[in-house]
Amino acid sequence: EKLSSAKELEPFVNRASQMAALDYIVSVESDIFIPSYSGNMARAVEGHRRFLGHRKTISPDRKALVHLLDKIEHGTLKEGKKLSTRIIEIHRRRQGSPRKRKGPISGTKGTDRFRSEEAFYVNPLPDCLCQKEALTMKTSVIIR
Repeated sequence: EKLSSAKELEPFVNRASQMAALDYIVSVESDIFIPSYSGNMARAVEGHRRFLGHRKTISPDRKALVHLLDKIEHGTLKEGKKLSTRIIEIHRRRQGSPRKRKGPISGTKGTDRFRSEEAFYVNPLPDCLCQKEALTMKTSVIIR
């Protein structure tokens, strides 16, 4: 399903950065976001959506999906209600719900410690400075 016509996208055809920005905006503002690839843009979109109020962002469990698709291919599972239920169950806890950011793995040092910590832009809460600033000012306004 296309969100815009070829004519509407024409001004962006030879402008990859503008097309990526448009993609980012649509991804952030959509009702549900399911990234096809877990690269930097998908992580930034996930963090932005968390910051905006934990909008539904489903992180696909690719290994589990491949396992189910293999079962279909081998004939041990058929498409239908059972498959649908299994897919929903697999992703029940992978929908971008509020959670504390994962810290570094215990016992790691140096760059390994830094790399093992979940990036701020993937999960900006609860440490987001603008959220803390609003709380210390004792106002209900959140600065964005």
